[in-house]
Amino acid sequence: QVQLVESGGGSVQAGGSLRLSCAASGYFYSPYCVGWFRQAPGKEREGVAAINGGGGTIYADSVKGRFTISQDNAKNTLYLQMNSLKPEDTAMYYCAAVLRTPVCTFRILGLGNYWGQGTQVTVSS
Repeated sequence: QVQLVESGGGSVQAGGSLRLSCAASGYFYSPYCVGWFRQAPGKEREGVAAINGGGGTIYADSVKGRFTISQDNAKNTLYLQMNSLKPEDTAMYYCAAVLRTPVCTFRILGLGNYWGQGTQVTVSS
């Protein structure tokens, strides 16, 4: 059974940086897709970034050039480096995983069975 635990959220001023971590336990059957979603109050959940086992990545247009997703397979940890943060980045951030999938898109990832509990990111202006 896969379990995901996020950490690293917090409060930061606009222009600042945060790094989110998602520690995974359990066996990741390849091919897989892992990534980050966020949800702000009153808004729909949206995909932020995703990465597959081969290192291929996708990003939401709103975070391209500011956020970087990466994975450390030795530590079974997924990261999201967030730079140049904006107030509109304020949301609860969740990591998610889908196993045994050759396709890694936000739609596929959003249908996944494995989710973390979330970590709050608050960006003040």
